[in-house]
Amino acid sequence: MYEHRKQRLAPMRVFYLRILKNILYAGVIIFVCLVIGITGYHYTGNVPWLDSLHNASMILSGMGPVVEMKTVAAKWFSSFYALFSGVVFITNIGIILAPAIHRIFHRLHLESDGEPGK
Repeated sequence: MYEHRKQRLAPMRVFYLRILKNILYAGVIIFVCLVIGITGYHYTGNVPWLDSLHNASMILSGMGPVVEMKTVAAKWFSSFYALFSGVVFITNIGIILAPAIHRIFHRLHLESDGEPGK
């Protein structure tokens, strides 16, 4: 996906495009997960659309639930959605930081070979 360790360090323009691309990927993932949460809360918990958006947003961001779930189905969905959201949050951090971490390690490897990192 990125340059091999024996290749030169990518120019800054390429690096910035990688970061932008990964932020867009992460945004799409968050949007899809938000839609899953909104529809799940709306249909399993009989929660209005705006409150479903609010609750899904709070869970997905790691802040916690806002609306109390009263039905058994809503409690099951809320439990699994909370676990799912935690994994999505951590995954998105990895997606966003991947280009920067790769660049740091690549630069360190180039410098250890005696080649100047650019």
